[in-house]
Amino acid sequence: MHIAVYPGSFDPVTNGHLDIIERASKLCDKLIVAVLDNPSKMPMFTVEERVKHLELILKDKPDIEVRSFSGLLVDFAKSVGSNIVVRGLRGVTDFSYEFQMALTNRSLDSDIETLFISADTQYLFFSSSQVKEIALFGGNIDNMVPRIIKDEIYKKVVKTQGMQKSGGI
Repeated sequence: MHIAVYPGSFDPVTNGHLDIIERASKLCDKLIVAVLDNPSKMPMFTVEERVKHLELILKDKPDIEVRSFSGLLVDFAKSVGSNIVVRGLRGVTDFSYEFQMALTNRSLDSDIETLFISADTQYLFFSSSQVKEIALFGGNIDNMVPRIIKDEIYKKVVKTQGMQKSGGI
């Protein structure tokens, strides 16, 4: 059985992420969407919320599993029986970073292979960070995120703004 891992912060999950997930799932028997719990970052959504969002969105996909992880990706991949890492690319900047990460992962575990999937052209221009910023200023994110989590993004932005104004963040 070929198991692939698609890691990311997914904060929030975007339609671009879902495009990569859908396409990658066709290339393996099982795809594990691995939500990174990185204590050095300050995500908008908790790791539990991000996992919940992905599980809700992917609930009808039995060949896709959502898990959280922390630590080294190569260790997580090995723990789930995978040696395939999937990464999405939007452009040259992504490629430089992702290529460096692929080489690093391979130096840590020579069995790890990285599969790069280029983003569909309709998703080349935005990232999770941009989605958060657009939502922060009340912009329209309809074509950027799954409809099922859009309202949660706006609610979280309003809550985060309130905490910032009161000195909570």
